[in-house]
Amino acid sequence: MQIVKLEPSKHVAQRWLCWLEDGSCIRVTENEVISFALYSGMEVSDGLYDRLTEAAARSTVRTKALDYIASRPMSRKELEDKLTARRPRKKDGRERPPLATPEEAAEVADWLEDLGYLNDSEYAKTVARYYSAKGYGVHKVKDEFFRRGIPRRYWEEALEETQEPEEGIDAFLRKRFRGKSPDQRELKRASDALARRGYNWGEIREGLNRYGADIEEE
Repeated sequence: MQIVKLEPSKHVAQRWLCWLEDGSCIRVTENEVISFALYSGMEVSDGLYDRLTEAAARSTVRTKALDYIASRPMSRKELEDKLTARRPRKKDGRERPPLATPEEAAEVADWLEDLGYLNDSEYAKTVARYYSAKGYGVHKVKDEFFRRGIPRRYWEEALEETQEPEEGIDAFLRKRFRGKSPDQRELKRASDALARRGYNWGEIREGLNRYGADIEEE
């Protein structure tokens, strides 16, 4: 089989369309054009066709993975989940397969880790710093670690990046009460809100006492 036309895509950057004489089209990247030395009129054997389509599929997944992690930091599990997730159906109702199989997604994640673009340890610290700066407690940060699929072996070191609970609690109470003396109902609402933000009762009680609420230990 012969390549009858090789042209850059008008819609997707760095994608090339490799048209074969049977009317089929292989969507490749610049990597395949260069590494396989593709050109119009080139003969494509069955073996070359298989290698080319396999390489093109791998490049497509790698490009998409790079797009994902460039848009926002994420854990290895989040990336693999996105690559293997079900996609919306085509306009004609036909199903679209996931971008990658679990094995292909794991291979891409390994590749990105080797390049240093994917690092669960550093990502855990980023998550810890972000939620701590937003005034959330350790329990909330741990919930985020779990939700994002960050391995537990990175949690302890990442939690060292969080601020002391007193800072977050005191800032929350100052903003909520603005120097006023709250009644018991307001104190209850404030303590419930702090609990939802990931602080334990001991930390909350001490914070309310620092504010002057005189909460007794239960």
